[in-house]
Amino acid sequence: MKKIELLAPAKDLFKAKIAILYGADAVYVGGTSFSLRSRASNFTLEDLKELSSFAKARGAKVYVTVNIVFHNSDLVGLREYLLTLEAIGIDAIIVSSLSVASLSKQIAPNMEVHISTQLSVLNSSACKTLSLWGADRVVLAREASMEDIAAIARKSDLPLEVFIHGGMCSNYSGRCVLSNRMSGRDANRGGCAHCCRWRYHVFENNIRISDDQTLLTMSSKDLRASAYVEDMIYAGVASLKIEGRMKSEYYIAQVVRTYRKMIDEIYEKGSLTKEALEYYDSELAKAENRPADDGFLSGKCGSDKHLYEETDHVTHEYAAYVRNYDPKRSLALIEVKNRFFEGDELEVISPKETRTFKAVLLFDENWKEVTYANKAMQLLYMRVPFEVHNGDMMRKASHDR
Repeated sequence: MKKIELLAPAKDLFKAKIAILYGADAVYVGGTSFSLRSRASNFTLEDLKELSSFAKARGAKVYVTVNIVFHNSDLVGLREYLLTLEAIGIDAIIVSSLSVASLSKQIAPNMEVHISTQLSVLNSSACKTLSLWGADRVVLAREASMEDIAAIARKSDLPLEVFIHGGMCSNYSGRCVLSNRMSGRDANRGGCAHCCRWRYHVFENNIRISDDQTLLTMSSKDLRASAYVEDMIYAGVASLKIEGRMKSEYYIAQVVRTYRKMIDEIYEKGSLTKEALEYYDSELAKAENRPADDGFLSGKCGSDKHLYEETDHVTHEYAAYVRNYDPKRSLALIEVKNRFFEGDELEVISPKETRTFKAVLLFDENWKEVTYANKAMQLLYMRVPFEVHNGDMMRKASHDR
């Protein structure tokens, strides 16, 4: 059985490399044009070329989103863009337009075409039809249940990709018009303003009837499908997709490495114990800042799947990013991300392991000893009793203050 792919998002070159180093088999990114995440840093052609080389050297793949809903004015430069993507070694594009899929297969046949979740594919008949248009993979709609996914996988000749983690759109398959109507930013052309996560008051006859404590939202809970990973593997799903191209490097590293370990354990042992799943869920929770749920996978959709009050919380767990390490002096050069104090217990997370130590002997760049780190982006030297590497991250231990 071919091992299932773990597919991770990235908003820029740095985070794409982090995703691959922490265990992603493939990454999906947006270019500077034709992408639904226009507010992400996004990738120039030079960035994409560098990422393609980096990925191939590590046995990973790169997919580029070309997934806006195209208006006539958006077609300018598309042909040239597709040819360039193929030339620099991009493995696949993700599209929401069949015309783009057809064009790409005609002029750039060495590059796969993956059908976006924006097309709301929820049955095997649609998969068969899409294969006639040259599709190489289908990203199923997030409204599919696990029962739907298994049934489609049995009948579809096309490989299936399924979302397993991250933000969910409150509109069907992400086809939202709220943003365009309320802010003039077209969500289907890369400008989503996340109006569903705004805070609202209730009015009747132009009189506010909600009190100051009542701030309503209309967004969905985030998706966490860890309990269904094993089912998806045995159903024959080809790729498990993480959402989050606007997320931090810590989120990418923590979520990717957790699913990587989970997938590897299932292949090694055949299944997960209840205790193992609980552990992986606790690890995923360390990167989340909104309530999570299994989405539509259970086949149920009730009010408990949605958020009607403000619940976002910014996590300050991510303490520092490791820039360098001097093994002779046991000193790490770190970039501070969130406040921590001398004496706090920290965990170093790397692609393969988690290690714990106590923060002692902190020095600034002038070698002046300090007792706490409280400036984001500040560079500090810190004694670490074991070797760490560039790309490792430090977080506050779960029982810390």
